Amino acid sequence: MSKFLVIAPVSVPSKTPGTHYSYEMEALRSVDVEIVECHKTEEEFIEAARQADAIYVQGARITRRMIEGLDRCRLIALGSVGVDYVDVVAATERGIPVTNCPDTFIEEVADHAMMLLLAAHRRALEQDRMVREGRWADGRPQLLRIPRLMGQTLGFIAFGRVARAVARRARPFGLRMMAYDPFLDELTISGAGAEPASLIEVLRSSDFISVHLPATPETKGMLNEQHFRQMKSTAILINTARGATIVESALIEALQKSGIAAAGLDVFEVEPINASNPLLRMSNVILSPHNASASARFDPARKHRVGEELALVLTGRWPMSCVNPTVLSGSGLKRWQPISMEHGPNA
Repeated sequence: MSKFLVIAPVSVPSKTPGTHYSYEMEALRSVDVEIVECHKTEEEFIEAARQADAIYVQGARITRRMIEGLDRCRLIALGSVGVDYVDVVAATERGIPVTNCPDTFIEEVADHAMMLLLAAHRRALEQDRMVREGRWADGRPQLLRIPRLMGQTLGFIAFGRVARAVARRARPFGLRMMAYDPFLDELTISGAGAEPASLIEVLRSSDFISVHLPATPETKGMLNEQHFRQMKSTAILINTARGATIVESALIEALQKSGIAAAGLDVFEVEPINASNPLLRMSNVILSPHNASASARFDPARKHRVGEELALVLTGRWPMSCVNPTVLSGSGLKRWQPISMEHGPNA
């Protein structure tokens, strides 16, 4: 019998393990599996998971030490796009593929990014507040200072699947688009309707900057004070990717000192956001609680995908969405090349 270990938050233990995995089990019907849940400390996890054939991660952090304690594991499967809470380097060193769901929530995140862009541009929250507070006459003067959307420039930092979906939405609004992504060739970028550009060109020329970077050691704090100084004072920053890719103190300073005009943020350096964070008190910032991917199809879609990945690997085949740059297998070296910065390999 194969076995895969399900990791879930300690605060939500299952009274009857295995009964709420119907979506995953649809793909695993032909595989002899046993579901074992673990709500334990790092040490207890290592003991419980030692003989597991696969790990299904549900919001828990999987450290190098935990991975090094796995004797039989053939897959670490995540039901999310981001993989920053798993030590992918350690898994790669052990020859364990790590999979995510890079193409499951693209439309939702693209919708959310476009919503933040439009709402920040037209000052939706401030206009709403004016009406509620009886300041009806203040609304029009504010918008009379804002340029029309058509003809402005939307710049992308990373131009993977989500960014390209945002570009499809932005095109009918008459936005000119440019994109920085060193992992993509110029034809791919231009074919999606954007002008290939350097990072500095995107920062200096864009009226809107949409960030789609993954959280990796290379991208941590990638946008800092010097980058905000390159931006237009009228620019609006949108981030629906990962908060750690931006030095938040530099963003806050840019917003406070009119270095940029506004921001629409779904992600933050620390989540949940701290109650003392100045972003919470800024009228030119629109916030959402890292829920850009959420919709009624969220759970069914990601759980089906995890089940499919588990079924593939537990029956001796390669997974669909492996984020490791290289993984050693019995048949030699298996390589995955990144096709965008957005979510790393297989984005």
